[in-house]
Amino acid sequence: MNTHHPHWLTILNREVVACTRCPRLVAYREQVAREKRRAYRDCDYWGKPVPGFGDPEARVLVMGLAPGAHGSNRTGRPFTGDASGKFMFPVLYETGFASQPNATDRNDGLKLRDLYITAAVRCAPPDNKPTPQELAECSHFLDREMAGLEKVKVVVALGKIGFDAYLNYVKRRGLLFNRGSYPFKHAASYRLPDGKVLLASYHPSNQNTQTGKLTREMFVKIFKQAARLADE
Repeated sequence: MNTHHPHWLTILNREVVACTRCPRLVAYREQVAREKRRAYRDCDYWGKPVPGFGDPEARVLVMGLAPGAHGSNRTGRPFTGDASGKFMFPVLYETGFASQPNATDRNDGLKLRDLYITAAVRCAPPDNKPTPQELAECSHFLDREMAGLEKVKVVVALGKIGFDAYLNYVKRRGLLFNRGSYPFKHAASYRLPDGKVLLASYHPSNQNTQTGKLTREMFVKIFKQAARLADE
């Protein structure tokens, strides 16, 4: 973990981890942590909301969907310990954002440079589908996180839910009136009224990467573009 968090982030993350606002998600994340998956039966599951992770001075923000039941919900760190992370971290390493290509647990020494990873929802939802109400409850955390991550210039949204969550954030700030002018499609790039660039990518979920809908080459291209835009 990056242990040198600014004060505001330490406080925010503490509140995230203690959150119990959504009864369905609390019940689900705790049930998964109790029952576990056979491969991980000897692991202590995190079983709580998962805070964001990375460089507080980052110019690039990755906007995910929600923790995976046996990934972040087990390890306590975004994209750590599941198929999505196995696909993503080698790409982040190759494009200069991660200090190492693999992410196994919170204490594996992985550091992110110029990149911060967060998600639309902080708790593992059943079937990876948070409800609109759960997204709304969790948006308070996102608003505070975005306010503190002052250097962000580029937002890479992974999947439509993350993409919409970022647009909704811009909308809540009164800077966006028509979401319809920003359709989600892979590799779409939009300059938003807040001055940031929003890049859309398919989510690196197993179903997208296994079917070749999202290839490693496509994903590398997105992060190379993010790095270029951050330097502009």
